[in-house]
Amino acid sequence: MIELRPFNTLGAANHGWLDAHHHFSFAGYHDPARVHWGALRVWNDDAIAAKSGFPPHPHSDMEIITYVRAGAITHRDSMGNEGRTEAGDVQAMSAGNGVTHSEYNLEDEETRIFQIWIIPDARGGQPSWGARQFPKDDRAGSFVPLASGVANDDDAREGALAIRADARVLGATIKAGESVTYTPRSSDRHLYLVPATGKVRIETVEGAEGVEAGARDGVAITGQESVTITAVEDSEVVLVDAA
Repeated sequence: MIELRPFNTLGAANHGWLDAHHHFSFAGYHDPARVHWGALRVWNDDAIAAKSGFPPHPHSDMEIITYVRAGAITHRDSMGNEGRTEAGDVQAMSAGNGVTHSEYNLEDEETRIFQIWIIPDARGGQPSWGARQFPKDDRAGSFVPLASGVANDDDAREGALAIRADARVLGATIKAGESVTYTPRSSDRHLYLVPATGKVRIETVEGAEGVEAGARDGVAITGQESVTITAVEDSEVVLVDAA
């Protein structure tokens, strides 16, 4: 199965300071056909106005990954962590048995993020938070693990942020005309791909007609042994591989 979910079909809510688009049911938006994709529960495409953001609020039993597309986000939490994550970089928070956090755009420009929530393998546990720089040049022409809970030494060696879920969050930059192939561990994995920028063609079988996705479109994929992504334009792509 491969399903294109165009950006203009996503749920949306504009709060003035926050212009949010929801790939899955969230807050006031509910679509019974788009509640989750395997363990992937939330993929929000958020634009946060300058000098505004999410005030302190609680979470538990969720893995929350933030991919910053433009600007920067400043994180503070009840564990005493504080950090600023810039465009192209990633932060990950395991909410565990409970944490309160805030996410503010303290910049003079709009910040744009992908906020990705993944259901953990088990409830509870001590909450944690981490952030890392992931230079785009290091992701040129290949998928790099940004966050991972998969028992995979390669992910750890490549510096992926740890999460408590059988899932991987990966990023790649692909030049126009070039292709990248991703092979999940098994064909029953749930893949969800969003181009942050550019336009790509996704093919699951060599020679088969592919699906073309533009910036901020979603593509839900399962039942495939491999997926080939070809850039129609220079593209920045984020992919979640979840149980």
